[in-house]
Amino acid sequence: MRCQACGQDNPTEARFCSKCGSSLAAVTMPTTVIGVGASYDNGWRQMWKHFWMLLLILIIYWCISWVGSIFGSIFSFIPAAGGDAFVTFMVTSVFFQLAYNILLVFPLAYGLSFAYLKAARDDRLEVKDMFEAFHNYWNAVLNFLLVFLIVVVGFILLVVPGFVFACKLAFTPYLVVDRKMGAIEAIKESWRLTDGHAWKVFLIGLLAIPIAIAGFICFGVGIIIATIWITLAFAYLYHAVSSSAGLSNPKGELA
Repeated sequence: MRCQACGQDNPTEARFCSKCGSSLAAVTMPTTVIGVGASYDNGWRQMWKHFWMLLLILIIYWCISWVGSIFGSIFSFIPAAGGDAFVTFMVTSVFFQLAYNILLVFPLAYGLSFAYLKAARDDRLEVKDMFEAFHNYWNAVLNFLLVFLIVVVGFILLVVPGFVFACKLAFTPYLVVDRKMGAIEAIKESWRLTDGHAWKVFLIGLLAIPIAIAGFICFGVGIIIATIWITLAFAYLYHAVSSSAGLSNPKGELA
């Protein structure tokens, strides 16, 4: 049970917080509202409450993501003299970037989702949270590849199924990292959780477009705020839906 006074996690049967001594029996969990407006409203409030930590985590993620691209771009400046050597360099560049993204960037993206989920739940947030996916590493990698493949196949099938699959599988990063689920188990659970809520995922994504455009218009730097806000909105929707479903987190509490 989480103490509402200091944020300390306590055993389910505890009556008082082990850190600050506050009574846990009198604590009532706030009702989570499931909706697009509620998701963006919560995201806006939590963004400013945890802004600097969220920004730091996002910058670290972007920097790590850009390393692969920067390294790969070096090969593009190699003179074309000696055609075979140039082709070898280009193939090596593509292979490196692909492996770098699959083995490092994709798991970090899942960790980023987890960190923003903690902010959406108003939990204590730390930089190390963005590396949480590495505790369930291979499931994170496999899950990302499976979801990517499913969505791509969906778009090949006349586009509409692609949107459906993307919305139905939107909760998989949280399930893999927060719940430590297996790759396939997370896909099944996300599909189940989004019953009746997939359209909310779609609308949050749809509203993200004008929000992102507005961010670019605001001298470009506004895209940072837009990115944080949108990511928190998705995280809160998962939190609200999983709470209503009565799911327990790894520590035995309700989400």
